[in-house]
Amino acid sequence: MKKTVLIITMSAFFSLAYLLAGNIALEAAKPAESKGAAARRESCVTCHSDFAPVLPKGHPAAAGKDIGACTTCHQPDVSGKAAPNAFSARLHRDHEGKTDCALCHTWVHDKSFGLMGQKLSWGKPSKEDMDLLKKVSVSWATSTYIDAEHGKKNVTCMGCHGKVLPVEGDSVENSRCLDCHGPMDQLANKSEPKDFKDRNPHKSHLGDIACTVCHKSHTESNVYCLGCHRTFQMKIPGGPKQ
Repeated sequence: MKKTVLIITMSAFFSLAYLLAGNIALEAAKPAESKGAAARRESCVTCHSDFAPVLPKGHPAAAGKDIGACTTCHQPDVSGKAAPNAFSARLHRDHEGKTDCALCHTWVHDKSFGLMGQKLSWGKPSKEDMDLLKKVSVSWATSTYIDAEHGKKNVTCMGCHGKVLPVEGDSVENSRCLDCHGPMDQLANKSEPKDFKDRNPHKSHLGDIACTVCHKSHTESNVYCLGCHRTFQMKIPGGPKQ
């Protein structure tokens, strides 16, 4: 009798172990939820139970819990114009470094980068491209360089880089800068010193040079002239603090 009970007990034990192993295997087989999917599930209401306090005065009430509540009225600008975009700039400036991009954006590695609920893509960024984009975006929102000066004026990446996302090694053509800051003769008039008028960085003996020789967007800017004319007193936005 005792032997029979022992056999039944051991059989039940192995059956239970088999079931547990099966359940563990099934759980392991389930695809892990990506960070982006988790962010999309949480959405805006994770931090904002009420949108009213963060909306401009007089703004209509916003319904919904994700970026779709905004893009119903604020359609994404895909023109690539060198112009401010107050909606996009404010939204990014307030969230850079605080939330995951996947809260509003969709990204398929090397295939597309868009906006939730919208059929558009601003490029095909790799992981390295995305890492760089996150880094320069935080700089744009918080640094002492001219990228942050542009951010304060509601100029986003598109304002300088056009319709596509910037990647490593990208630059900005003079014509792009002059769309907002030009024409060059007008810019030269603004930067003409009261004394020593020939020391004008926008009208020098060097002729036409790239704006980016002096103006570095995501790093410290420098006055190229000072490489030779070391006694000149010349300052530049986003340059060394004096």
